Amino acid sequence: MHRSPVAQHPETGTDLQNDAKQPFRMSLVTATCLVMGNIIGGGIFLLPASVAPFGTISLVALGVLTVGAIALALVFGRLAERHPHTGGPYVYAREAFGDFAGFLSAWSYWTMTWVSNAALAVAAVGYVHVLVPGHASAGTDLVVALGALWLPALANLAGTRYVGAVQLVSTVLKFVPLLFIAVVGLFFFDPHNLGSFHEGSGSALGGMSAAAAILLYSYVGVESAAMSAGEVRDPERNVGRATVLGTLGAAVVYLLGTLAVFGTVAHDKLVRSTAPFSDAVNAMFGGHWGGTLVAGAAVVSIIGALNGWTLMSAQSPYAAAKDGLFPAPFLIKRRGVPTFGVLAAGVLASALTVINYFIGAGGVFNILVLITTFSATVPYLLAAGAQVYFLLTGRRDKVRPARFARDLVLALAAFGFTFWLVAGAGYAAIYQGVLFLFAGILVYAWMAARRTGRLPEAPETEQPQVAGQSPESERLPAAAPAGPETT
Repeated sequence: MHRSPVAQHPETGTDLQNDAKQPFRMSLVTATCLVMGNIIGGGIFLLPASVAPFGTISLVALGVLTVGAIALALVFGRLAERHPHTGGPYVYAREAFGDFAGFLSAWSYWTMTWVSNAALAVAAVGYVHVLVPGHASAGTDLVVALGALWLPALANLAGTRYVGAVQLVSTVLKFVPLLFIAVVGLFFFDPHNLGSFHEGSGSALGGMSAAAAILLYSYVGVESAAMSAGEVRDPERNVGRATVLGTLGAAVVYLLGTLAVFGTVAHDKLVRSTAPFSDAVNAMFGGHWGGTLVAGAAVVSIIGALNGWTLMSAQSPYAAAKDGLFPAPFLIKRRGVPTFGVLAAGVLASALTVINYFIGAGGVFNILVLITTFSATVPYLLAAGAQVYFLLTGRRDKVRPARFARDLVLALAAFGFTFWLVAGAGYAAIYQGVLFLFAGILVYAWMAARRTGRLPEAPETEQPQVAGQSPESERLPAAAPAGPETT
């Protein structure tokens, strides 16, 4: 039945005539915490020990990666100015290269999020054992892991207001102790603890590349604010700012924290350490309470990361579903959060966690986790390529001429950085990841066939809408519309 047109928000479908009914929008501070919280997961607590065998040249590798990550963050900021819509990399890839590229971006990103969530939940169990020592069992560990998955999911189902609150609190609770260790550790810094600049055989460049291969995915998550642009206040301005500020905040923790641990823990001990930040605290203040402190920060860090990544796992398929590239249930949205996407990711991550603990298929779990290392790079490559495309085609008039050269350099740097991520993933990750990526072609074919078969029967004004679905006129077309754009 035809209805009178009512002004609606393009991302949520809420009535703009009543601002009180609009869902909570993330502020610049909350969006920045989302980026920082998603970047800093549980891996930072083992990071110094992981790269210590290569010597202090690993600090140089981390610095180079930081520059690349900031370039990628700036590119996402510029893309969000042009297309401030939920979906981030998916939106940019589809706008530049069409439906198929957009689908590959959404499919790859969605796969990466829920598999990564399972891996984070399993990692949280180890830190809980430090906080609550005792005899562990597979059943108890599974309950803890599933709790780590579903507590953030419940916060997401409650709406963006609660997602933002959890992200803000968790980011502060993990950022403050990590930054404290990083800053105070500089006062206890002893150069004799550093060891050699380059450890092992081979060239220094080879050592830096080997360290970079471990560090490459430290900055996955820079796209978080762009992915949730539709839920951010004034996204044209705040998404870019939140992306850069969040990346810089994570970089400060990474760089200073790793440097402090290198300078407070003797190198021969650091390479064998299973809790380098704990060892650093014990070296600075004595005693053995550092392990408990760091384990608590690690649990908070992982829960915060799971809170943000649960939201990310729903945003990409939601954006693709609006364009008919993902199944329609992913459009169901309540209080600013795609609820079906949250539930689907939670169920899939839970199933993978159960497999890890009870079926004993550790090889399957490891393969899927390996796939995520490649899957994370596909949306990045397409987004960076989209920015290059926008700049080199007739869309130059949609950017400020004075910024054209700078934006092109940043886009090329971001593409090069992401290409380095792909190379560093390793042959096994690329092989498994490509197979899983190509499996998505069947899903695309199914959705394309459904859309083709439905078009003659469903006039635009009579298509049923799922809760939260945008009107057809508000969806992004495959090709960019003519006319001015916000820059």
